[in-house]
Amino acid sequence: MKDIEVKVFDNDLEKAMRILKKKVQNDGLFKRLKMKKAYEKPSEYRRRKQREALRRQRIAASRNRYRKK
Repeated sequence: MKDIEVKVFDNDLEKAMRILKKKVQNDGLFKRLKMKKAYEKPSEYRRRKQREALRRQRIAASRNRYRKK
């Protein structure tokens, strides 16, 4: 697991908290904690993994569509 670190400049705690929340969300920490909290049936696990794979494919396809050749 990665270490998440945020530096506070000029005692600007509000800005540091926004940056921390963004980093935690992008890292997927809350999502992993939520998944570990409750049991997931094997069929639900397979469906979720398939949905995630399709989402990654759509994102990759949209990135490739607008990339210069």
